[in-house]
Amino acid sequence: MKKLLMATAVAALSAGAASADDHAVKLGIILGFTGPIESLTPHMAGGAELAMTEVTDSGALLGGKAVEPVRADSTCTDAGAASAAAERLITSEGVKGIMGADCSGVTGAILSNVAVPNGMVMISPSATSPALTTADDNGLFFRTAPSDARQGEVLATVLMERGIESVAVTYTNNDYGKGLADSFAAAFEAAGGSVTTTAAHEDGKADYSAEVGALASAGGDALVVAGYVDQGGPGVIRAALDTGAFDLFVLPDGMIGAALEETFGSDIDGSVGTVPGTESEGADTMLEMATAAGIDGTSPYVGESYDAAALLMLAMQAAGSAEPGDYSAKILEVANAPGEQIFPGELGRALEILAGGGDIDYVGATDVELIGPGESAGSYREIVIDGGKITTAGYR
Repeated sequence: MKKLLMATAVAALSAGAASADDHAVKLGIILGFTGPIESLTPHMAGGAELAMTEVTDSGALLGGKAVEPVRADSTCTDAGAASAAAERLITSEGVKGIMGADCSGVTGAILSNVAVPNGMVMISPSATSPALTTADDNGLFFRTAPSDARQGEVLATVLMERGIESVAVTYTNNDYGKGLADSFAAAFEAAGGSVTTTAAHEDGKADYSAEVGALASAGGDALVVAGYVDQGGPGVIRAALDTGAFDLFVLPDGMIGAALEETFGSDIDGSVGTVPGTESEGADTMLEMATAAGIDGTSPYVGESYDAAALLMLAMQAAGSAEPGDYSAKILEVANAPGEQIFPGELGRALEILAGGGDIDYVGATDVELIGPGESAGSYREIVIDGGKITTAGYR
């Protein structure tokens, strides 16, 4: 009898746990946990999950609902695998929103193949292709990172101010690389700079000496490498250094990460670049919170990931519903003025304001302001490699 009672008790506890899980709001996190930015995505996921834990601990979401993160691998490069992973999040896991995806190509594939047909909201922290601005998204797609149309302009300004007036450009052969290369080239030439040549490179090769040889023959004060820090980009840089073709590099956001320091150290001192970032109260608070949670808050797109997850949950509260069709129209409302400004660590207070019928202006970790079709107005951190380290030269 005692064994029977114990078994019954265990079954009851298990049923209670299942019931609690059934009543949690599930949010998908789809990032390239494998692939060309795999050194960045654990920190990005950690940032998003930090916001979800904060909301769960507050007990203020939709009458006390917990939030359960569900991870999936976008691979960053395989559109088919990314779409299948997103489909699983929606149909098998029952997520009510997606934080992601990360890389532009797979983000576009998930949006058109999965999110739009299923009426699912996506907020990407890092998909920056200008093509996503005009994507047919039915009002379901948002991003907390600015478009590369803006990054190209900022990067061109940085180079001209530093006296770098001619460059060769190589880009990873996908939507992100091509969009950024085109945006930068147009802005640089409009500012009076000269692009000596523009050429794609394929990721995953063991040797990039042929590509670098062609770039070197065109010449330039520096080589712009619009690639990925865990894939072909470092291979291009290594070939350029080994052959003496270039010793000064221009590094957009996909190339910024701790792996860059570990691979090259002071060999690329003086190289410059840009990555989304702000000098704000929210950024400082985010760094403190991330560090306390064991997350590298200096890694790219951590703040953007926290903000993307926060916007999903705040919009749900504003709508009084976790259903994407109900809350999608509230995302711009909670992201922008008017309303009480909300910073990282204040999500519980924001939920209470919304529950009471008040308005919020979510500033977040990255000085959030969504414009146009729901994308970030954006600001950038200008970086320079000094003493083998990624250092901040300023903000733009």
